Amino acid sequence: MRWVTTSFFMMVVCSQSSMLLAQDEAQQVFSGPQPGESMEAFDVQYAFGDIAGVTMQPLKEAGDKPTLLIFVHKLTRPAIGLTRVLTKFAEQHQKSLYTNMIFLTDDVTATQQRLTRARQALPTKTHVTIAPQGIEGPGAYGLNRKVTLTILFGDEQKVISNTALIEPSVQADALKVITHIAKALKVKVPTLAELGVEPRMAAAGAVDARALLGPVLNKEATVVEVNAAAKKVEAEFAKEPDVATHIGGIAQRIIDSGKLENYGTKRAQFYLFKWAGLYGKPKK
Repeated sequence: MRWVTTSFFMMVVCSQSSMLLAQDEAQQVFSGPQPGESMEAFDVQYAFGDIAGVTMQPLKEAGDKPTLLIFVHKLTRPAIGLTRVLTKFAEQHQKSLYTNMIFLTDDVTATQQRLTRARQALPTKTHVTIAPQGIEGPGAYGLNRKVTLTILFGDEQKVISNTALIEPSVQADALKVITHIAKALKVKVPTLAELGVEPRMAAAGAVDARALLGPVLNKEATVVEVNAAAKKVEAEFAKEPDVATHIGGIAQRIIDSGKLENYGTKRAQFYLFKWAGLYGKPKK
């Protein structure tokens, strides 16, 4: 009987997998010019100090240097956490890399005031500016106001990488962006520890569910990236049955809450459904 139940469950999972895979591409979020497209000139205003409000052009300022443009659509703690790691790396290579952190807003004055209050949390050696064109930024860039960050890296005014994030994560996203930059600069890709990111220290015997599930639930991850992240999670299941039970329980609670669609991509939801079925305990 158990064999029949398990076989039926896996048959349901496989059929749902095909459907979710087909839907996943439609869930991808895009913001700004894509790799190979041009980085057009645009104006921004300095955010701080005596030059606050003064207009400058990031691409003109960059000259012939590779350029990192971090468009901040929403000022959140995860966004600031990720940008601090990225700008720390960028500042280590500022002789060969130009970086500008650009805030998008419909109210320049209010944003200047907010950034002034948050100044200690912002990078000190990176240009911090405000785009006066409104919440969608420079018109030629086609930025998506629904994302939290749009991170463009380019050279010779052509985009090399574009990372659009709804839920930024240092663990999931920092090295993904930095790898493209390091390759162009021909420098070593650092570890997160080398960038000052302290590993989350789980209590003895506890499961760091956030570290495990974060890459799986990244809403900007491709199907291939979600599959790779899920494979790592399932490798932990094989080593530690308690981890499987814990993650299965989390997945089951998500499903029981009726909010599965809020978590990650369709492919990620497939894995949550799978793990809940294999390791979770449905609510009675």
